[in-house]
Parts: sequence; C-alpha cells; structure tokens
Amino acid sequence: MLTPERILTFQERVYHYYNEHGRTLPWRKTTNPYHILVSEVMLQQTQVERVVEKYEQFIRKFPDFALLAEAPLHQVLEVWRGLGYNRRAVALKKIAQIVTDTFDGTMPADWKTLMTLPGIGRATAAAICAFAFNKPVVFIETNVRTVFIHVFFQDMVDVKDSDISPLVEETLDRSNPREWYYALMDYGVMLKKSYKNPSRKSAHHKKQTLFEGSNRQLRGEILKMLIENPTISESDLVIKLNRDPQNVRKNLVQLEKEGFFKRRGNKFIINSV
Repeated sequence: MLTPERILTFQERVYHYYNEHGRTLPWRKTTNPYHILVSEVMLQQTQVERVVEKYEQFIRKFPDFALLAEAPLHQVLEVWRGLGYNRRAVALKKIAQIVTDTFDGTMPADWKTLMTLPGIGRATAAAICAFAFNKPVVFIETNVRTVFIHVFFQDMVDVKDSDISPLVEETLDRSNPREWYYALMDYGVMLKKSYKNPSRKSAHHKKQTLFEGSNRQLRGEILKMLIENPTISESDLVIKLNRDPQNVRKNLVQLEKEGFFKRRGNKFIINSV
C-alpha cells in the first residue's frame, strides 16, 4: 500500500526532474486532438528524434482531418517515408476519414470509442485522452513503465503491466494528468540512460530488431519504388530492387492485402484511400 506521503515524495521527485530537464517537443505545445493523434501514431515503435521532423512536415502538408481524409494515399506515404511501419500511415488516413464522416470532424474524447479506430490500441487511446483532453486515465508506455519498475520493482523481473497499472492510478496527478505523464516519460528517458534501461525487467520488453536487411526495410523499399514508379511492372520491380525475388513477391501479396495498392494487369496502382 502506498501512503500519501510516499505518493507525494514520488510525485515531487518526478516533477523536480521535469522542471529542470523536461524536453521541448512540438506536440507538447498544442492540445489540438488531430496534432496529438498524428504524434502518437508516429511515436508507435519510432524514436522521438526521428518523429520530430516528420511530425512537423506532416502537419504542414495535412493540417487537419479533412485535408488528410481527402489526400491521395501516395501523397501521405511520400510524407511518411523514412518512419517505417507504413501501415500506420494507412491507419491514420482511415481515422481521418472516419472522424470526418462519422464524428463531424471532431476527434472523440472517449477512450472506448478511440479504441475502435484503426491502429489505435490501449496505450495510444490513453495517450490521446491524457494529452489532447487532459483526462486522468491510466497510461503505460515504455518510459512510464521504466519509472515504475525502477522505483517500485527494483528486485523483480518479468514485471507485468497489470502489476504496474494500480500504482500508475494511485500516483496519478489527477489535477493535471497531461503534464504528469510528460514528466513521467522524461524521467523514464533519463533512467534508461542512467541505469541500463530498467524496462528490460518488464515481461513485455522486446528487443528492437535491426532495420538493416530486415523485412521492414524491404517493405519500405517496395513502397518507395512503387510511389516513384507508379506504372512499374512486377518483373522490373524485382530487378530494380535486386533482392530475393520470392521474398519480394511475398511482400507484394501482403502489401496488397493491407490496402497499399491494387494490381492492374501486371502494374501496381497505389490506392487513393
């Protein structure tokens, strides 16, 4: 059981670090739900440093739900290029279409409704609630997880989020959850650098696979080639990529299933939606 004194001490420690060393990030300067959505989808499985430039570029090109909903998919993928996990770009465009058509252009503030949108899981829905709407929800991502493992589970391994969740709720600054979670994440970033990443003790920890030579890299190369050469044939694509033909064809089948393009004879056409 956490005493009020221990909760206060914990909060003061986290806020003290944040007040001295908090990061200045572009999506922290706004409460616009669309901007928050874009940043949170980009931050899924991608480091902050890589997201900053792309986030600002994306917002300039597609400043609201309506313009993103109307944009051809190939334009969205062009701006997204370099972030990887291109399914997120497709999901983001689909969300824009749903919000525009179903919610009259207004992002829903309800956690359960957010969970029904493409590409939005538990953590992303909670992040949107906290950062766009300042709602006191339980939000756990890798840096938040790091803080609680370091402070409350130092002598344990295989710590589950179900163990952490009650502590996140108990220690939550309900008067300002937005700022509290920003502070927690920045404190977690520091802990990862100072203590060899305490989140490795999490039962949910997964080591990031190398991008070079990976299937993720091949998928990105295929999409880049299709965007730059919209009428290229499959045989020419295989030659230009100079990768294992069987693997290229397998990925083409998967990318088509995921809605990135359609086949017209032996050509590929990037989908408009």
